[in-house]
Amino acid sequence: MTTISGAAAPTRPADRFLRVALRVDSLASGLTALAFLGTPKVSKDLFGFSPEFTVPTGVFLLVFAAGVWLAASPRTLNAKAVIAVIALNIAWVVASVVTLATGVLPLTALGVGYAVVQAIAVAALAELEYMGLRKIGR
Repeated sequence: MTTISGAAAPTRPADRFLRVALRVDSLASGLTALAFLGTPKVSKDLFGFSPEFTVPTGVFLLVFAAGVWLAASPRTLNAKAVIAVIALNIAWVVASVVTLATGVLPLTALGVGYAVVQAIAVAALAELEYMGLRKIGR
């Protein structure tokens, strides 16, 4: 019998939920990073995000996305790595709320809507990751 070995770690039913949540987080963060880095003028015109904001944020999100993907990859998930992902997601939500409350960025109405929706999505991902962590008993 031939065995095919891939780069992805085999999943057990107990940790599949957490791995999926982490990978969705990674993909969403990576796509947001690419959008921020690839369309700074559009981000400015539509949302009010200046290139001074979108470029460093995009770089951060690329690094974060890679880290989250790696956190989802080992055979045995590292609880500390998952907790770090959850903590960074919570920090992102808090920073989004503070940004909206203080008006530090000159966001358009669409930008405000985007910031609210993405903060809710990130909070939901943090909750799903926390639920997944609890599900596997860590």
